[in-house]
Amino acid sequence: MKRRTFLHSSSLYLAGAGLAAALPLDLLARKKAISPNAKINVGAIGINGMGWADLTALLKIPEVQCVALCDVDKSVLDKRAAELAQKGMKVATYSDYRKLLDNKDVDVVVIGTPDHWHCLIMHDACAAGKDVYCEKPAGNSIIECSTMVAAQQKYNRVVQVGQWQRSNKHYQDAMSFVHSGKLGQVRLVKAWAYQGWMKSIPVQPDGPVPAGVDYDMWLGPATKRPFNPNRFHFNFRWYWDYAGGLMTDWGVHMIDYALLGMKANTPKSVVASGGKFAYPDDAEETPDTLTTVYEFNGFNMLWEHATGINDGPYSRDHGVAFIGNNGTLVVDRGGWEVIPEKINGKEKMDAVARQKKEDDGLTLHAQNFIDVVKSRKMEDLHCPIQDGAHVATVCQMGNISFRTGKKIYWNDVRRDFNDDKAANKLLSAEYHNGYKLPKV
Repeated sequence: MKRRTFLHSSSLYLAGAGLAAALPLDLLARKKAISPNAKINVGAIGINGMGWADLTALLKIPEVQCVALCDVDKSVLDKRAAELAQKGMKVATYSDYRKLLDNKDVDVVVIGTPDHWHCLIMHDACAAGKDVYCEKPAGNSIIECSTMVAAQQKYNRVVQVGQWQRSNKHYQDAMSFVHSGKLGQVRLVKAWAYQGWMKSIPVQPDGPVPAGVDYDMWLGPATKRPFNPNRFHFNFRWYWDYAGGLMTDWGVHMIDYALLGMKANTPKSVVASGGKFAYPDDAEETPDTLTTVYEFNGFNMLWEHATGINDGPYSRDHGVAFIGNNGTLVVDRGGWEVIPEKINGKEKMDAVARQKKEDDGLTLHAQNFIDVVKSRKMEDLHCPIQDGAHVATVCQMGNISFRTGKKIYWNDVRRDFNDDKAANKLLSAEYHNGYKLPKV
């Protein structure tokens, strides 16, 4: 597949840059196969939001049990441990993820931390012989995405990215229709997220670290800063140190299906324009309004996001639209439909009434992950790290264009933005506080 070829090239690029390292023999010895009938022990790292939702989905599977939890916030850790105790599960608790990885009883790791931790923890988990379910977006930079792919290949672990829409049947059916050719030539794809529920984040002063929070561990490789409540827990995603705003929060979901529908690799050029137009004086750094145009061979892809507004294209607050000569297919989390083109009042194709969602994507995604943990058939994963890293890379390109304020051009051979120093500087997130990008 072109997309996997692209990411394999990324891992070769890393090796060529001097980042190759031999696999320690002690780690080889720690790897173990899981019997199809055995209990699968899960350790979850980062359990306040989606990490807890992911763990909950996994625990619906009879052979899965939780044996360890890790979070830098003791109040969250104690709360989740108590919830599991009520279900008869007594778990080990940690504030340092490395101690959880040392627990030999843990077979599978869930990573639900802020984005800036994904790469390091995934790499270390794979090196420790664990299989991984990692929240989206895969990495917080293009080089991190490539590093994560290389780590999976080196240690041969099962790594599923939490883009659970890939396990919804209605999305799969919609892609089959797009690939059937019935829409005619598709020259434009739109993907969007209009988030009316998101309000302004008031500016707050720096303050003391809350009791029970290991703030240094929370920061990890991010820039050392005083504690500010706006940057902690859910709102971390609106700050460049830790994440990429709505582009990488919702964009990885929607743009993923735009790429899947078009069987697209990487764009030739990207231009993004936007800013803090809705709430110009609030605390967040990332843009609350953004329009991004990706140029591919034969078609363009348009990404739009806006906070404080619900009424997006086709009267949907999120979705993907494949606009063809004969008609347009629109898909979102609730279902999909086809709207025919008309010439002189005559429809160019048959309409398809809305096909509604009938299943729980997150539950199915968790089951798919566990099935592959047991079978070791990596090709059966619905969203392997190769694919999660690919869409995260494309989203990072949009943010890089916005942050540099110009149109950027991707060189697929060199794996960079030609001689654009400003854009190339943003290929990799800077690591601080003694942390370093893993050498793979």
